[in-house]
Amino acid sequence: MITLRRSEDRGLADLGWLKSRHSFSFADYHDPAHMGFGNLRVINDDRIAAGTGFGTHGHRDMEIVSYVLDGALAHKDSMGQVASIQPGEVQRMTAGTGVMHSEFNHADHAETHFLQIWLLPSAPGLKPGYEQKAYPPAERRGRLRLVGAPDGHEGSVLLHADASLYAGLFDGAESARLALPPGRLGYVFVARGKLRVNGHALGEGDAAAFRDEPAVELDGGEAAEVLVFDLAPR
Repeated sequence: MITLRRSEDRGLADLGWLKSRHSFSFADYHDPAHMGFGNLRVINDDRIAAGTGFGTHGHRDMEIVSYVLDGALAHKDSMGQVASIQPGEVQRMTAGTGVMHSEFNHADHAETHFLQIWLLPSAPGLKPGYEQKAYPPAERRGRLRLVGAPDGHEGSVLLHADASLYAGLFDGAESARLALPPGRLGYVFVARGKLRVNGHALGEGDAAAFRDEPAVELDGGEAAEVLVFDLAPR
């Protein structure tokens, strides 16, 4: 079964400095029908105005992945990490027993557009941790490039969660297929552009949830950037 989630049906938070679309219930947006999918708990499509950002705040027992689409995201945390996340880079922060951090857009005029992703960890009380890696467009062009996995293989960031994350860029005749083992869930999020997902036409901000399906199949891309998840049921 494939269930589509259209961009316009997502939750919306407009704080002036931040405009965020929530695929799943988050903060003041609550929808019992969309509390997450498998062990994927949050996909927030965030746009941060120039010179603003998230002040220092805390998290526990969550794997948090940031994927920057445009601009840059400055990161600082209680583990001593200070970094700038650029487009095509994947950051993983293990909140574990507790971490404080801030995220900021230091640009004078440009907006920062990024995806904030939360995964339920494989176990509670993990030691907080941080990892960041870059995946150039050539590595994602016309294919699904593994960017996050439980064992960190193929140069992916190490996820302390039963989930694998792939990123791809698709245009024209480019296509890809990802097999889903029995019992696994799939989730496709179109970060920008358009493409077909198992024959369904999806646009920017649209998503497709897969349950009891053998594979995710992508084609017909038009300047598409997409994330695909292979997920545990919980």
